[in-house]
Amino acid sequence: MLLPITLTFAAACALLNMWLAIRCARFRIKDKILHGDAGHGLLAKRMRAHANFVEYTPIVVILFALVEMAAGASLWLWIGALVYVLARVAHAFGMDADKPTPLRAGGALLTWGVMLAMAGTALSIAYGATQERVVPPAMAARG
Repeated sequence: MLLPITLTFAAACALLNMWLAIRCARFRIKDKILHGDAGHGLLAKRMRAHANFVEYTPIVVILFALVEMAAGASLWLWIGALVYVLARVAHAFGMDADKPTPLRAGGALLTWGVMLAMAGTALSIAYGATQERVVPPAMAARG
């Protein structure tokens, strides 16, 4: 199978995105809020948590896919994907609070850490490779 980690990770992110959307939709349906947050503080926080997820996740999933394609599947990629998903859940719960919380800060810091680690890994693969490969390992395994 091509990119098993990224496929699993993208599916987990899609489910997480749906959960974040439902957390907002419940308020919209209950309070008949069509646009914006209508001054509802918790809805505004949940909307921001959802938007924040949507801002970070596409580039992180792309990095995972490209790194997995170039370097192959590995335990550390599985761990990185799990850390990212758990960080985004923690951040979402942390955003519900009226003041800074360890969940929000930890979720944000772990998100940044995973993103920076993946960017560094991508750059290392792109510019630090000492051996030439004809095809990426993930594609060679398909044959």
